[in-house]
Amino acid sequence: MNLLSLEKVSKSYGEKVLFSEITLGIEEGEKIGLVGVNGTGKSSFLKVVAGIDLPDSGKRTAINGIKIEYLPQNPDFVGEFTVLEQVFLGQMPVGEDALAKESEAKRILTKLGIHDFTAQVTTLSGGQKKRVALASALIRPAQLLILDEPTNHIDNETVQWLENYLHKYKGALLMITHDRYFLDRVAARIVELEKGNLYSYQGNYSQFVELKLQREEMFQAEERKRQNLLRKELAWIRRGAKARTTKQKARIERFEELAEQKIDLGQEKLEIGVASNRLGKKVLDLAGISKSYGDQKLLKNWSYTFFRGEKVGIIGHNGAGKSTLLKILAGEIMPDTGEVDKGSTVQVGYFSQENEQMDSNMRVLDYIKEIAQYITVADGKMISAGQMLERFLFPSFLQGTPINKLSGGEKRRLYLLRILMQAPNVLLLDEPTNDLDIPTLTVLEDYLDEFPGTVIIVSHDRYFLDRTVEKIFAFTEAGEIEVYLGNYSDYEQKRKKEAKNLDVKSEKKNVQANEKNIVLRFTYKEKLEYEGIENVITDLEEQIALIQEKINGAGSDFLLLQELTQKEQELNLLLAEKLDRWAYLSELAEKITQFRKEGK
Repeated sequence: MNLLSLEKVSKSYGEKVLFSEITLGIEEGEKIGLVGVNGTGKSSFLKVVAGIDLPDSGKRTAINGIKIEYLPQNPDFVGEFTVLEQVFLGQMPVGEDALAKESEAKRILTKLGIHDFTAQVTTLSGGQKKRVALASALIRPAQLLILDEPTNHIDNETVQWLENYLHKYKGALLMITHDRYFLDRVAARIVELEKGNLYSYQGNYSQFVELKLQREEMFQAEERKRQNLLRKELAWIRRGAKARTTKQKARIERFEELAEQKIDLGQEKLEIGVASNRLGKKVLDLAGISKSYGDQKLLKNWSYTFFRGEKVGIIGHNGAGKSTLLKILAGEIMPDTGEVDKGSTVQVGYFSQENEQMDSNMRVLDYIKEIAQYITVADGKMISAGQMLERFLFPSFLQGTPINKLSGGEKRRLYLLRILMQAPNVLLLDEPTNDLDIPTLTVLEDYLDEFPGTVIIVSHDRYFLDRTVEKIFAFTEAGEIEVYLGNYSDYEQKRKKEAKNLDVKSEKKNVQANEKNIVLRFTYKEKLEYEGIENVITDLEEQIALIQEKINGAGSDFLLLQELTQKEQELNLLLAEKLDRWAYLSELAEKITQFRKEGK
């Protein structure tokens, strides 16, 4: 069944045409990924589909009473809600299933890395707000779920959890994401917004790449054919044909018609050809560095020597200390103990998450000229800042635009150019894939392949890590860093092998037990646990609320605050375990009920 359709829809932003007379239909249960270069209007398109914005022209049609949930790229919350209240948009569930709904919301929040359900949303970071908004979109029943960059600001394990969640999602899904593995495993159709047009490809991301290549090759063949015809017609005209007969006039008109035809051979290509300074043998030497914030220890007496040409990916859960390590390497913060010894030839380029150095009122060209009027590119030539901007897909008419008029992705691309124009030989990239489009990431990956210096990347994008790094630093919950040779997929395989070796005996025991079970039922212990687990969850929530009251009343008593905070963290972890257990037992109870209905 068709849930929603757009017919000849157009939208402009000032003088810029985002999309023109495009058509799209969304079927029940369909999972669609939307891709395209930053600034082409992907987010604006989602808003039109969601009914938040009206198109300039065209028609949007949806079934009566359709329920749509929409996650914007940068959620803006209104009101003094707690985290849990925000998930339900201020309308807490009531009735017999209220506890079940609250427990499910807490389970999803926990999976997304949010543990304090009573915190005021206004106190959260931008990344935390995005995760709360994502939880709200997931928990509310909808026939169409629309997500704008849902994988931003979440760690690798959470991305995998979300991937599995959406893979099983029963409703229709339309999403923008730069995560190619995510698209490959969730989407069954890719639509590409390119130069105002919308192209649809049936299949996942891998199939989209193959089909897009075929389409571009077909266009190129058509252009070659047109050029051959033009050459023949031109040769005929140059032989001195006189336009006196009807046939001769027709030949000339045909030539003019062919000459006026234009075949669009695709988007302009981003070029990253910036030169880098020579890097000596000594790069970065870390000796016994430690870093803590309050009672949270992020780094413990860690030592490591980075070498020239090394490409390292850093992973770990949110708040583990990944960005802190990059800031220490960049010299922006100092470790509590230990030393960072930097080589004399090292020129660091630090690409932070927050675009910290951007003045949003500055013009695009002036922002780049602050670094250099001219830049040496990889082939040794000197080009102007304006020419370099054009290589980064900022045409001349856009270079006088204030930065605050750019899309989020365009700002990130501009910020990346500024970093690279400093000709660094050590690149520190903190979540570089956030808000960058796939074509830009593809070119950046190729650039990093040839980059002669050292590259250190914090990223949750598994595909990007697979393409760019040869070593993984994995932050553990104990504040230590484990080193794995290989890319992210190699790391995952090694971790799975380690877990499998530890769990093999238990797994065999479970398999044998399952093979013997003819009747699906609770064990006596599980039955008692299921009957009492909701009370346990309620009790834990009350304990956490009491602890939080004590924290608020502790004033400047640092020792008491430290003790209470530690207790709160322990209770939140226990609550997360119980919520997961509740979800498992509830699912098992449903299976048992179905099993009995079928008379097994």
